[in-house]
Amino acid sequence: MSKHRVVVLKIIAGQLTVTAAACEYGLSRQYLHVLLARYRKEGLDGLEPHSRAPLTSPQTTTTRVRDRVIELRQQLTSNGLDAGPVTIAWHLREEGLRAPSTSTIRRILHTAGLVTPEPRKRPRSSYLRFEAARPNETWQSDFTHWPLADDTDVEILNWLDDHSRKLLSCTVHHPVTGDDVVTTFLTCIDTHGPPASTLTDNGRVYTARHGGGRNAFEYTLAALSIVQKNGSPNHPQTQGKIERFHQTLKRWLAARPRARTAAELQTQLDEFREHYNTRRPHRALDGRTPADTYAASPKAAPTGTPDTDRTHYRLRYDHVAADGKISFRRAGRMHHLGIGTTHRGKRVIILADEHSTTVISLNTGEIIATNTIDPSKSYWRNNEREPGRWPDSLS
Repeated sequence: MSKHRVVVLKIIAGQLTVTAAACEYGLSRQYLHVLLARYRKEGLDGLEPHSRAPLTSPQTTTTRVRDRVIELRQQLTSNGLDAGPVTIAWHLREEGLRAPSTSTIRRILHTAGLVTPEPRKRPRSSYLRFEAARPNETWQSDFTHWPLADDTDVEILNWLDDHSRKLLSCTVHHPVTGDDVVTTFLTCIDTHGPPASTLTDNGRVYTARHGGGRNAFEYTLAALSIVQKNGSPNHPQTQGKIERFHQTLKRWLAARPRARTAAELQTQLDEFREHYNTRRPHRALDGRTPADTYAASPKAAPTGTPDTDRTHYRLRYDHVAADGKISFRRAGRMHHLGIGTTHRGKRVIILADEHSTTVISLNTGEIIATNTIDPSKSYWRNNEREPGRWPDSLS
C-alpha cells in the first residue's frame, strides 16, 4: 500500500492528527489536506500520484496539421516536386498553419508509411562544399537530354546562380550549340546583370582550349572581363549543384505528360522555372526560395576593365550580313550598323549602352566596329574606319 493511502487512512481512523501525520511521514500539512480532499472526492484511487503534464499543450501537433502533412507529401510527390520536411513546413506556413519541427514532420511521415528506407548515406559533413558568397559571383551551366513524346532526343540548357540556386535560364534545343550557349548567356546578362565568373564542364560548346584556341563563348567572356572556370575532366562533383538540379528537373518532367514538340516542352520548362525559383524552399538555403535568396544580397560583378564599369549594357549575339551591316532595333525603330564587307559572315557580340555600340568578332576577340548611336539616322557608320568609300564597299 502506498504511503499516501496509509497516512490518509490513519487520519480518517483517528489514529493520527494531521499535524502528527505531517511530522511522522515528512509531509506538509497543506499537502495532507489536499490528499484528504482527493480521498473524499475520488476515494483511494484519488491518492495515486497525478500526472504533472499540462491539460493542453500548444506544441502538440493537431490532427488538422498532421493530416495536411500527409496530404502535402502525397500531392508534392505525385507532381514530381520535392516533398521533404523543409518543403512541407514551408507550405504549411504559406497556408497559415503552425508548422511543427522538421523532426516531427519526419516522424509523421514515417508513421504514415510514406518514407522508403534507404541505405545509410555518406554524412553531409564529409563533403567539401563550395558556395559563392554573393549572387552573380558564379553562374553554373550544363545541359541534359530529354525525350519528346515520339522519342526525339532534345537537350535542355540551364544557367544556375551558384549562391542562390536561382534558375536564370532553362531552354530546349535540338541540339545545344555554341551559338545557343552565347545567346542564352547574353539574355541572362540582360535580365540579371553580368556574373563575375562562370563554371562549366569542358564540353566543346563551353571551351576550345584543348584544341589550342577559343570558341565564341570564351571570346564573349573575355570581352566582358568575366572569369571562366572549368571542372576537372571526369570529375562531375565540381558541378554538383547543377547535376543535382537536373535530377530535380527530370523528376518534375516525368510527373507530367510527355511534350509532343519542343515548343510544348519549353512551356513546361517555363512553368518549372517559376515554381523552382519562387515556390520551392531549398534545404541548403535554410528553407528560403532561390528567388528570395538571390534578391537578399548585393550582386557581384566583373572587375578590371572600364568597359564593364558602364551602368548598363544591352548585349546581343549576331552575324555580319553579306552587305557588311547588322540590323539593330532601338526604341522601336530599325537601324543599321556599318561594319564592312570584309567581315561578312563573322559571328559577333554587340555591346550597346546609351551612347554607342561596340562590335567584337567572336573569331578573334578583336573590336571590328564602334558606332555612335544617333536616333535620327537609320545608318550608323563604323567609327573604326575613316569616312569615305572603301574598296570593299564596291563589291
